[in-house]
Amino acid sequence: MESFSLILAIVVITALAFDFTNGFHDTANAMATTISTGALKPKVAVAMSAALNLVGAFLSVEVANTISKGLVDEAGIRPEVIFAALVGAILWNLLTWLVGLPSSSSHALMGGLIGATVASAGFGAVHGGVLVTKVMIPAVAAPVVAGVAALAATRLSYTIGAKSDGKAAEKGHRAGQIASAGLVSLAHGTNDAQKTMGIITLALIAGGAIAPGSNPPTWVILSAGLAIALGTYIGGWRIIRTMGTGLTDLQPQQGFAAQTSSAAAILASSHLGFSLSTTHVVSGSVMGAGLGRKGGVVRWSTAGRMAIAWVLTLPAAALVGAGAEAVTGLGDWGTALVAVFLVASSAAIWKISRRQVVDHTNVTAAPAASEEPAGVVTQAIAAVAPPSSAPAPVLEFPAQATEPPAHALNVPAQAVGSPAAALADPIGAAPAAALLAEDLAATIPAPASAPRTDPASSATPASAAVPPSAAV
Repeated sequence: MESFSLILAIVVITALAFDFTNGFHDTANAMATTISTGALKPKVAVAMSAALNLVGAFLSVEVANTISKGLVDEAGIRPEVIFAALVGAILWNLLTWLVGLPSSSSHALMGGLIGATVASAGFGAVHGGVLVTKVMIPAVAAPVVAGVAALAATRLSYTIGAKSDGKAAEKGHRAGQIASAGLVSLAHGTNDAQKTMGIITLALIAGGAIAPGSNPPTWVILSAGLAIALGTYIGGWRIIRTMGTGLTDLQPQQGFAAQTSSAAAILASSHLGFSLSTTHVVSGSVMGAGLGRKGGVVRWSTAGRMAIAWVLTLPAAALVGAGAEAVTGLGDWGTALVAVFLVASSAAIWKISRRQVVDHTNVTAAPAASEEPAGVVTQAIAAVAPPSSAPAPVLEFPAQATEPPAHALNVPAQAVGSPAAALADPIGAAPAAALLAEDLAATIPAPASAPRTDPASSATPASAAVPPSAAV
């Protein structure tokens, strides 16, 4: 009994640790656009989000019941299985946070739970119908629906505000964006905080601490709400930067539309008991809002990396969860070994993250991803536009000229073949131009016609650089 109590305590602590990582991993979902548009200061934004996450944790238990009662068979699930599932989810959260990718904490948790359950009790212990209807279908449909809604809302916002005073409209949209961001934070508490409640409740049922089919106890709701609120306040600045400035550039109208669409989708899913990924919803909304503004673009290279992370989340967390379950099955020493591995891996990821710190002081600075091409859509648009300049000819020159025209080298005309210009600019473009002209003259034979002299220029053609008397 003492051993059981110890493992149950370890599971509860690990679950709260996951809830903490879920908080700072998903802060971007509520506050990235609000911070990027300047509607709120970074520290104020995360404090507001943390408080509303805590409130949202008390509003519903439908998602918690989906996790604890519906996804896997409660019979035969040991606390060690829950612990192994949490290890897979935590490590995936930390890895994606390290690289700044807004992946789904919800899918990481469910992937770890599925993998550990299959390793322990086989595929029959996973309820496939619940997995498809309440996890997989929402995962695909939610970002699409939220993106289309945000695109339409953005266009409507710009259409309605076209004739209004610019500064007044912008101020109003910033105020609306703050309100909608608060609504997203509240919705996040009603959805993501409950997933930890559900996993702790499942562990308590598996350990015989509460009866099967029970709702989460009050202390579970409170502790899960506090853990996710604390994680939110810490702030996942790396992911906030990716979501706020790395995916697209948002104006207040777009931020308001994206946040409102996200909040509506998340609250609806929480009411229906869908274990929705708030990350997928908000990412879809941000992309839809980015495309909704005329001239706005989405950086599809960043979106592509996010999509790859989304696809890998479930199987990657499942594999880690299954491996952890295989080790914990060896006995108490196996469980201790997995715990040590989790702590060491987490510490190593944290140490690596300190090499390039991202916090509230530089979160709005554009990351490297924002300097990349916008993607195939933008490239396709650019392909039909006239080029800025024609390709420079380098092999063919007019018959009467013995030196390449200046525009062939994209340098000023006075710098080509002009020793005076080269001396006047010893570290500028003239020396490079003179060297290129000499190499070109050495590889392309001069025409047979007599060299042309230009009294108005001091430049001497390459073919006439040697006086006739010296050539004899």
